[in-house]
Amino acid sequence: MSLFRRGSKSAPPTGSDAVEPEVTPADEAGLDQTRADQSGAGQSGTDQPIGTAGPYDRGQVPGPEGRLDLGSLWVAGVPGMELRLEVDDETQSIVGVTAVLGESAVQLQAFAAPRSEGLWEEIRREIASSITRQGGTADEVSGPLGAELQTRMPGQAPDGRTIYSPARFLGVDGPRWFLRAVLSGRAAVDQDAATPLIEMVRATVVVRGDEAMAPRDLLPLQLPSEEQHTGDQAPEPPAAEDFTPFERGPEITEIR
Repeated sequence: MSLFRRGSKSAPPTGSDAVEPEVTPADEAGLDQTRADQSGAGQSGTDQPIGTAGPYDRGQVPGPEGRLDLGSLWVAGVPGMELRLEVDDETQSIVGVTAVLGESAVQLQAFAAPRSEGLWEEIRREIASSITRQGGTADEVSGPLGAELQTRMPGQAPDGRTIYSPARFLGVDGPRWFLRAVLSGRAAVDQDAATPLIEMVRATVVVRGDEAMAPRDLLPLQLPSEEQHTGDQAPEPPAAEDFTPFERGPEITEIR
């Protein structure tokens, strides 16, 4: 594992306000095929509970076991992966983790959840409603982690044209936590490109902790310890940026 450095702000989008290059006919065909494949994989709308296939709760594993310890998330590496930690410049706290692999990316965020019920069904409806209100599309299908959303999120190109960015929203309800994964780039339309990132999501461990937290509060993330990475360059402080929940903040990048 090599040094940490500040990354660019050009990583794939994390929410419905993000803008990506216009979807090509090949992308449209890939997304339609992905929907067809996943619709046949199981009954749409069925949530998949946490189990032996991952993602895992801290109580299911003895320790990080080669994963990168980021506090509430223990993340497994993929060869060639670049890991970006997203920072809120107002609080200087890490608010998300994005793994970039080739032309694909997946963002991970973990949240506190009620003890008695999950959040993913309700959050799916909210995401779908938000995207469709803005003129995009959101279709619920059954995927490898259960119910997910296949979306096209609208944005504006520099020349004023409306363009659409494909994204897949996946969610897993665990014991007192909820894990959200957002696939973007090629992984949003190509199942072969998505597979290694979905396997990374499956290998992720969520560390909820014992402290009381309100449902939907973001579980705290942290930089890895010195023992987990090498290199003689210290992380640069984040640059000043405006921060909103659907925009990427300054980032610190790990190169694998």
